Amino acid sequence: MTENAVLRLRAERLARATRPFLARGNRILRCQRCLLPQNNCLCATVAAQSARSRFLLVMFDSEPMKPSNTGRLIADILPDTKAYNWSRLDPDPRLLAAVRDDSVQPLVVFPESYADVGRPVLNTPPLTGKPPLFIMLDGTWSEARKMFRKSPWLDGFPVMSLALTTPSRYTLREAHAEGQHCTAEVAAALLNQAGDHVAGEALTAHFLHFRDRYLAGKPHHPIHQLGLTEST
Repeated sequence: MTENAVLRLRAERLARATRPFLARGNRILRCQRCLLPQNNCLCATVAAQSARSRFLLVMFDSEPMKPSNTGRLIADILPDTKAYNWSRLDPDPRLLAAVRDDSVQPLVVFPESYADVGRPVLNTPPLTGKPPLFIMLDGTWSEARKMFRKSPWLDGFPVMSLALTTPSRYTLREAHAEGQHCTAEVAAALLNQAGDHVAGEALTAHFLHFRDRYLAGKPHHPIHQLGLTEST
């Protein structure tokens, strides 16, 4: 697996931690790159791709540490993905510089119902002009809403709002509401709609592989009773 921004962000988060981060299943011996149980490691299967689209992950607090996080799957497939921790009062200067880069079109990926009146909203990615920079707010639903509301440096950018018609295949965390999708699923849809089909298909395959191996380490998860693993 190629080094990427999420792995670096996780290392930074660990370095400044004052106590160990104990996620669910913390007694399991995990690969320190993919965070799956060592016997389910998928690092050797990752094949990086290139794409016109760019991604920037704004990750809430401990999100880079969670084994169930899917934002890092984007960085696995697209190693030039940028990732930064969110701060309401002190945003990372590197993050601010990245969204002000004149070579890209920054777009905040979020449901349009949360956009203020008059704010530009796109329902399909731009296919011409500068490459899109998809800004993904990565956290739980309540955390993502907080980041959207309390990040004034995002307010000047259009909202990219997708309507996904297929049900989510995530299943690792309970969705806040019907019709919600995880970060990797939204990113794969954006790639496909932006014309980056090879990268989009690679991300979808990587996500399903990750999901199956994650669930393989949880034999008592309810999904096993439904027979929905193995890339259903």
